[in-house]
Amino acid sequence: MIKRLLPLALVSLLLAAGMARADDADLGKLEFKNSCAACHGMDGKGGTEMGEFLRIQPPDLSQLQKNNGGVFPTARVYNTIDGRQAVKAHGPRAMPVWGQRYTDDAALVYADPLLGERTVRVRILALIDYLYQLQRP
Repeated sequence: MIKRLLPLALVSLLLAAGMARADDADLGKLEFKNSCAACHGMDGKGGTEMGEFLRIQPPDLSQLQKNNGGVFPTARVYNTIDGRQAVKAHGPRAMPVWGQRYTDDAALVYADPLLGERTVRVRILALIDYLYQLQRP
């Protein structure tokens, strides 16, 4: 019996180690770096070189919760990222700054539409989680 459990225990340990390494790579931070940081800065506060060229200055994303009565506006942030809520500085909804990266159109890249939709949602939720971590009083 113990001989049968030993391989299972080793596999479990290896999987756990692999998941720990996967957790070290913060998907939300990577999404933010690739899609938002050029204008908002890695700290979310704006003041970047790119932001200086914009007609409308990027808002301080570290103050979303504070500016919403102490509650992080998850639904509004989600709708902003996926394009349902228009943001003047992001341009027309057909072509926000990050293109179709977080829209249903991005899901069409995948052969399995459900996989594509899930992938887009995971990326958006990871980005929202990172934004939540940036919040300051």
